[in-house]
Amino acid sequence: MEFVSQAITGLSIASILLMVALGLAIIYGITGVINLAHGEMVMLGAYSAWALQTFLGLGFFASLPLIFLATALLGWVIDRVVIRHLYNRPLDTILATWGIGVMAQQIVRLVAGGELRYVQMPSLNSALQVGSVDIPIIRLFILCLSIALFALTWYLLFRTNLGLKLRAIAQNREVASCFGIDSDRVYGLTFAYGAGLAGLAGAVVSPLKSVSPEMGTTYVVDAFMVVVLGGVESLVGTVVSSGIIGGLSGSIAFYFNDTIAKAAVLLAIVVLIRFMPQGLFAAKVRS
Repeated sequence: MEFVSQAITGLSIASILLMVALGLAIIYGITGVINLAHGEMVMLGAYSAWALQTFLGLGFFASLPLIFLATALLGWVIDRVVIRHLYNRPLDTILATWGIGVMAQQIVRLVAGGELRYVQMPSLNSALQVGSVDIPIIRLFILCLSIALFALTWYLLFRTNLGLKLRAIAQNREVASCFGIDSDRVYGLTFAYGAGLAGLAGAVVSPLKSVSPEMGTTYVVDAFMVVVLGGVESLVGTVVSSGIIGGLSGSIAFYFNDTIAKAAVLLAIVVLIRFMPQGLFAAKVRS
């Protein structure tokens, strides 16, 4: 049964990584922006869940759509006010998003305080018994939600008119503009959707982890590892690399500890990227 327990732990970690990394992969794949503030969207989603529960008495599940919309709106505002003026300037966008992330941490620290906050576990705080192994229902919910979000993202990209525009802009923005595609509008929607996914990830993980202004840093580092390992423009690669990193992290942490697990996973990724610099799934070349 140890194998089953490790597999469940790995799937749980992978599902959380997938939700965080999906938004990051979408933003970079379409706009080419390396968004260092992505982790702060996760943090804001977690704080939103805490605030809605603490001050408004809103339940965990009822708050999820509101948190997605709120963080998506914030992402759209950031793109419209700051990022849209820095496209095709990679270093500037890195510095700008890093600065936005630092400001977000400090604002949250001033408003909500620097102490740890906790979100009450929802009504799914029970376990499904499989043999001698108890599987927490909340973790199964997160796994199912991550699968649903991946399916929705895939459908938006490959089965809708908006997705066609997104892929056209990703391949060549100038040519797409010649066909009447408003790249600024599409970029704004992309940034909003990616931020919304990150906020939703923070909300669903908040009952499992303590909420703090610095919590996003860990998630964005892990999400970057997922995106780089899978291939920066591959949704399938994001899923596969989430599973690989989640499985390795869960297995190593089970026998040793979280610190050794993170170090070992990072070392493994560095070695793999040395021989496969484009990741497991080669990304298309941006024109």
